[in-house]
Amino acid sequence: MAEWSKAHAWKVCIGQKPIVGSNPTRSATFESHIIPDQLQKSSSPAGCAGDSDPCVSHVVQADIFANVGQMIMITSMKTTSNTDPKTKTSTTRRVSFGDGLFRYERPGGSSSWVCRVQKQGHRRDFGLGSCSKVSLAEARERAREVRSQMEMGLDPQFERRKLEAVPTFKDAAHKVFDIHSKTWRNGKHHAQWMRTLEMYVFPSIGKHKVDKITGPMIRDVLAEIWLAKPETARRVRQRIGAVLDWAYASGYRETEAPMRAISKGLPRQPRKDGHFPAMPYEKVSKFIQKLRARESFSRLALEFAIYTAARSGEVRGMTWDEVDMEEALWTLPKERMKAFREHVVPLTPRPLRILRRCAQLRLRDCQYVFPGIRSSKPLSDMTLSMLMKEMGQPYTPHGFRSSFRDWVSEETNHPSDVAEAALAHTVANKTEAAYRRGNLLEKRRVMMAEWAAYCDKDS
Repeated sequence: MAEWSKAHAWKVCIGQKPIVGSNPTRSATFESHIIPDQLQKSSSPAGCAGDSDPCVSHVVQADIFANVGQMIMITSMKTTSNTDPKTKTSTTRRVSFGDGLFRYERPGGSSSWVCRVQKQGHRRDFGLGSCSKVSLAEARERAREVRSQMEMGLDPQFERRKLEAVPTFKDAAHKVFDIHSKTWRNGKHHAQWMRTLEMYVFPSIGKHKVDKITGPMIRDVLAEIWLAKPETARRVRQRIGAVLDWAYASGYRETEAPMRAISKGLPRQPRKDGHFPAMPYEKVSKFIQKLRARESFSRLALEFAIYTAARSGEVRGMTWDEVDMEEALWTLPKERMKAFREHVVPLTPRPLRILRRCAQLRLRDCQYVFPGIRSSKPLSDMTLSMLMKEMGQPYTPHGFRSSFRDWVSEETNHPSDVAEAALAHTVANKTEAAYRRGNLLEKRRVMMAEWAAYCDKDS
């Protein structure tokens, strides 16, 4: 009878109602709770024996504290069990740790943390992770965060999904590339954009979430190439900023990219002339004679670019459907132009002879006037630059546009706007550009004929 009284007191101590009509001779096991050996072996003090004495539960509690020092304070938590009414077997055991934090223990041995929150009469349970992976301290912190979000009117599940959806810098860069590359017309820029990130950025911060990337992390990436490769470093800085700005606009970051502050934390780069090295226009005629010493698609393309003052990329991507041999016109669609405006180039006799020669050398089913090694592709962006180096020239193909512009200014009386139109430059003054609708074609035809004559003066 004394053993049953202790068991009875144990149930009172842990906050459960005693089972009315229980047989005192039954095993001291109540639902899923087993009385510890220390409790069963302890003796009740005189005057406190029997289940009718109210001091029994306090004495039992004292025994627990005295004999089981390492146990959890049973009086600080509540334990319940779910029992299948058909089989009378326990299914799930729930242990409360206060403030809505519970540990669910399943028959298979697994357990998990759950936070229960009630607000405005609605009760919701939020999973906090497995007990084998999340400690009690971490579970308390996660539960505190859930309660804080609920108090602020936020949905913890939505906030968790939003956090899990934050992309890494590498994934975000690919998304930015897919979005913006559709509008890029420069094939070289298209290829270099992702390549520079793969070489200099992804190894350091590619796996980090965009909301975790800080200014010092970006600075460390740029510091490695800031002085050794100044131009590349500036482009990498701009591309990192573009990715993080997209992340901020998409709600993945709370702040914009601190690019200005990062630049202040880097050393001053050496100044460099940003202009392309240009051949003096007085040397162009003799250079053309050397260029004609041999024949190849690259040499024909470079000579064509000199006579038309066109960009090398526009010449390399030239297709036969853009050419009107009878009208002596080359019409570039706006999709291939830097200013995204259609450009018409008048062709003088020498460029027309180059086109006729290319037509004789034309490969079957090739749409490009100046094909590359693969007939389905145009000349690569480095072909003309390599040709200049092979000929021992310290200048760039693009520099011939400056040679042409200097010649117009120094040797002719043609208006500046006609020269700018020949170079397909846009009008800086927006008001003037709105009213200037013509392309000055006939005036440009006269000017280009004079330029061709100047280039042929030593032939």
